[in-house]
Amino acid sequence: MRTLWTFVVDHRIQLLTDSYLHVSAVLQSVLIATVVAVVVGIVVYRSPWGSALATAAASIILTVPSFALLGLLIPVMGLGVRPTVTALVLYALLPILRNTIIGLAAVDPAVSDAARGVGMNRTRVLTGIELPLAWPSILAGMRVSTQMSMGILAMAAYAKGPGLGNLIFSGLNRLGSPTAVPQALSGTVLIIVLALLLDAVYVLVGRFTTPKGIRE
Repeated sequence: MRTLWTFVVDHRIQLLTDSYLHVSAVLQSVLIATVVAVVVGIVVYRSPWGSALATAAASIILTVPSFALLGLLIPVMGLGVRPTVTALVLYALLPILRNTIIGLAAVDPAVSDAARGVGMNRTRVLTGIELPLAWPSILAGMRVSTQMSMGILAMAAYAKGPGLGNLIFSGLNRLGSPTAVPQALSGTVLIIVLALLLDAVYVLVGRFTTPKGIRE
């Protein structure tokens, strides 16, 4: 533990920088995935076949090992941020898409009919009624995707991606040296701590953005 603490103190600037890059890459990727998944969910949620097809496509992507997907993206996009973010977006799609479809499909048709009955058009019903009611489900999907992406991003060091994975890989490659284990362990622990902090942020976001009637 003393060696670990010494490593953290001596490399605190690098750890803070890598932590920021890790969180930034994950949040940007999840945000992009959310936009894509919600749009697709809106298009297909009324169609059982469309919903099944979209969910199946996202599920297939999730079964591809991260090393394999990065290996396929590197020849096309090169090394660095682009293949990393692309892979994270693809992996983040399924939980958000599935929860978007579930959330929108669970909206009581009587509520939508009543909104149209008072003169609201389809767009206003969607943005003012259906999406707010589906928001807790969508946010739950974002939480799952974020936690998953935190771990997957560590593998992106293979593609020279940003984040704490570089610390872990560097430590594992230097096994036998005095700082190898503290280096790998500090990267691993930071990923866990940051994942828990982000999840707490999502809880707060849900509390302040979910209509009171839905929370209750």
